[in-house]
Amino acid sequence: MEENRTAAQKRAPVYEALQCFRQMRVVPFDVPGHKRGRGNPELADFLGAQCVEIDVNSMKPLDNLCHPVSVIHEAEILAAEAFGAAHAFLMVGGTTSSVQSMVLSACKRGDKIILPRNVHRSVINALVLCGAVPVYINPEIDHRLGISLGMKREQVARAISENPDAVAVLVNNPTYYGVCSDLKAIVKMAHDAGMFCLVDEAHGTHFYFGEHMPVSAMAAGADMAAVSMHKSGGSLTQSSLLLIGPGISEGHVRQIINLTQTTSGSYLLMSSLDISRRNLALRGKEIFSRVVEMADYAREEINTIGGYYAFGRELINGNSVYDFDPTKLSVHTRDIGLAGIEVYDILRDEYDIQIEFGDIGNILAYLSIGDRMQEVERLVSALAEIHRRYKTDSRGLLSQEYIDPEVVLSPQEAFYNRKKSVPLRESAGYVCSEFVMCYPPGIPILAPGERITEEILDYIEYAKMKGCLMTGPEDSSISNLNILI
Repeated sequence: MEENRTAAQKRAPVYEALQCFRQMRVVPFDVPGHKRGRGNPELADFLGAQCVEIDVNSMKPLDNLCHPVSVIHEAEILAAEAFGAAHAFLMVGGTTSSVQSMVLSACKRGDKIILPRNVHRSVINALVLCGAVPVYINPEIDHRLGISLGMKREQVARAISENPDAVAVLVNNPTYYGVCSDLKAIVKMAHDAGMFCLVDEAHGTHFYFGEHMPVSAMAAGADMAAVSMHKSGGSLTQSSLLLIGPGISEGHVRQIINLTQTTSGSYLLMSSLDISRRNLALRGKEIFSRVVEMADYAREEINTIGGYYAFGRELINGNSVYDFDPTKLSVHTRDIGLAGIEVYDILRDEYDIQIEFGDIGNILAYLSIGDRMQEVERLVSALAEIHRRYKTDSRGLLSQEYIDPEVVLSPQEAFYNRKKSVPLRESAGYVCSEFVMCYPPGIPILAPGERITEEILDYIEYAKMKGCLMTGPEDSSISNLNILI
């Protein structure tokens, strides 16, 4: 049985169909208008002939993403098998599209959904679209690191008990920083209460293939999971998977996906998902063991420098940190007198090292299948030099990363309500009608329907001053905020 499964995973149906198509020399009287690159030679030179030749439109030999019946359908079946899901959908709108399709499949206007407040903006965007009402669980904070942790079992149990009419529980697994909740227990609590369990697994592709990893959503029995293959799985940016369990209707989810996803699915993205799934299914254990080895090495070396704290499995407490993603190289920088975003900027500007993000107190260097040990060593050396050159007194640095919100209205009610723009400092006490966040990680500081406080405004101004990329508001300078009137 295992041999048959391995043999099947050696296939990549979308990729194989595109290879056949390339050899057919078909004359194109369809879109895209560049006609295999001939109409845009600069683009063809930049991307390469092999790339633009397969940037094609849906046609019978290549199937159709909106209603797959042949090669795309086969690729989805192989992905489902590789991830242990009842079905898998190839997604070309990023994991944002996967998350939103997941929420829209489970929730309609007025439905309650239980979720942690430190979700990605795509989750709250989905609530704006469908009109579901969030029941937030404010996660525990690690005050030394200034980061939010996972959801405690008793927090979830209390939220379910107090909101028996909720339709779903959503879990971040893992968080951007690598923190995992007790997913199996949360799934059981949700199911016992007749609720769906949805998992934003954007940063957990490797959980399905690496050894000694935290439990994956499908293995834990979750109903749906959004998996960002392009992050740790090696596919092209914007490609993703949406996984469902046996209790979810494949046809219904396909209808929901087709409400918002393009009818012109990119074969570049789909073939990258197909090829990447094959690579992970055949070589994932070996690949991710090397990634963990590099991350463990980096943590040990960084922690010998002094001042920094590269945190890992020692944070595990059996509840709010039930498990930890060993590939995550998250480093607390505040004790050397620098905000994480300042270290981020120095690494890029002075050492030509681009890390994933820096926030007020931490940086994240994303390690995955394409990294090599020599580059990890270069990062460690750069951090040692930054410590030597820039270390200063940490007094006066803001440490709080997460501020509990006061929710006044649902995101949809607030987003579409009457509003006006006021100067930032004059907005305190009012209800916000838009998002404010640092991106990455894209976790809202303010979301529509939440009360604006002086503490939140202090945080926004501090993050701007330190150089965080602030996004969300209509006013791109974030000098003004839209408030409800």
